[in-house]
Amino acid sequence: MALSYKARKRWALVVLALGVPSYIIAVVTFMNWLYPDPMMRPSIAVELLIYVLFGLLWAFPFRRLFRGIGQPDPEQGDQS
Repeated sequence: MALSYKARKRWALVVLALGVPSYIIAVVTFMNWLYPDPMMRPSIAVELLIYVLFGLLWAFPFRRLFRGIGQPDPEQGDQS
């Protein structure tokens, strides 16, 4: 069953408002668990690459949810 445009928009807001901050906290906690000693951390470039990859990874499951959210509601018809 496909979600309506309004439902997709609401779920996108929930994901952005609650899911992304939770995901950021989880990734930072994971990195701190993986490298507890600040002297043993990878270089800044490697750590940045890891954070960028994790930052892209969260978006793939929600790709269909966010597609077309910025467009006008297709179910409302023409507003002219």
